[in-house]
Formats: sequence, C-alpha cells, structure tokens
Amino acid sequence: ISNIVGIKESSTLNRIGELIDRCSDRMAIYSGDDPVAIDTILLGGKGVISVTANVAPHAMHAMCAAALQGDKAEAKRIDNTLKPLHKALFLESNPIPVKWAVQQLDLIGPGIRLPLTPLAAQYHEQVRTAMQQAGVL
Repeated sequence: ISNIVGIKESSTLNRIGELIDRCSDRMAIYSGDDPVAIDTILLGGKGVISVTANVAPHAMHAMCAAALQGDKAEAKRIDNTLKPLHKALFLESNPIPVKWAVQQLDLIGPGIRLPLTPLAAQYHEQVRTAMQQAGVL
C-alpha cells in the first residue's frame, strides 16, 4: 500500500516485532505506548507517539535518541527514571493527568472542559512524585 508511510502500534511487542519484520523496509513503525517505546526502537522501530513527551519532552527525546543510536544502557537508564511517569499519566483517562501535570509546569492555566473532569485529588501526589522522579519538577 503505497500511501501508508507509517504505523503507530500499541499492541504487544510480539506484534510490533512482527510488523517490523514484515513492513519496516517500506514503512516506519512507531510505538504508541511509552512503556514499550525503547523495546520497539531496539527491535527496529523509528520512535514513539508519546503521552509522556507532553510532560517530559527532553527526557523522552534523549531516551529515544539513545535507543536509535543503539545505546541501550543509556536508553534504559533514562526510561527507568520515566517509568513512574508513564504509569502516573494513566491513573485516570488520558489526557486528564497530562493536563494536570502541564498545569503544574505552568504551561497551561487551570480549568478543563467537559466532558473531561479535573484529576482526582487522590492522584495529585502520585503524579507530582512521578514528575519529580523524572526530573521535570
């Protein structure tokens, strides 16, 4: 299919590996799931369509760049600092935690439009801690 130039894949690593084996010579395969982005790249993927990059863009870029250059140790080191953030950004439906996080970074103002609701107060500390561990707060 000549007009398809890439695929965002959010399934299992087995499926991602299969797509890379079958299609990477004619289209780019991107991870659609931050926790498996490194593994996708190391299998031959081209990058990630990232949620975490909205909150920690420099770290996600550095992680992907290291993986794309084959520096598995550095990519894993960065990913280990981001793992709590990957998880925290899905404590509620996306993009609710992301909007709260970028508000904490003063990138957006307060408020959220329906049908979204504010991040539940019970998750504030968990997201804040994950942001601190990732070095963005």
